[in-house]
Amino acid sequence: MPKVGMEPLRRKALVDAALRVIGDHGSLSVTMSEIARQAGVSPALAHHYFGSKDQLLIETIRFLLRRLRDDTVTALRAADTPRARLSALIRVNFQADQFAPATIAAWLAFYAEAQRSEETRRFLVIYARRLRSNLLADLKPLCPTDAAERIAEGAAAMIDGLYIRQSLRSAPISIEASISLTEDYINSALAALAKGQTP
Repeated sequence: MPKVGMEPLRRKALVDAALRVIGDHGSLSVTMSEIARQAGVSPALAHHYFGSKDQLLIETIRFLLRRLRDDTVTALRAADTPRARLSALIRVNFQADQFAPATIAAWLAFYAEAQRSEETRRFLVIYARRLRSNLLADLKPLCPTDAAERIAEGAAAMIDGLYIRQSLRSAPISIEASISLTEDYINSALAALAKGQTP
């Protein structure tokens, strides 16, 4: 009989194992047995907790989104101006645990899966909307709404694009360089507005 209180620990161990196995494979073409072996549990126990590999993978993407959301909330609470909040938001999207090879591989695998899975696509749309909403919330006090929307789209595209570049291990961009490039984009766009130019 399972020990009381073990289920949350085992579920977390299986999600962590799924991230590592997906990272090793570079895709979602992994088996429940491989994930269970990595977690040190039986495939039967993995199925008991999640029902199917698809459900475990959905829980894994939920975990990634929750971690990013929680880190974002913490970072934004520590910033006291709209511009400081923008910097905090940029930095949290490029923090070290987001740039771990297994995490990058998992995100890319989920993006590929979104082409065929409506549920996966829905989670990624949530991520994209959340990022855009957070950027807009702190750009609107700094510039007109139409400009804020353009800058938010550009900054979100830079964050996603620079993140994807990390998967090209032959041409990686450091965390600090990624942050600086995104900061430069926002600073240049806001400076152009101050001069009466369109960003």
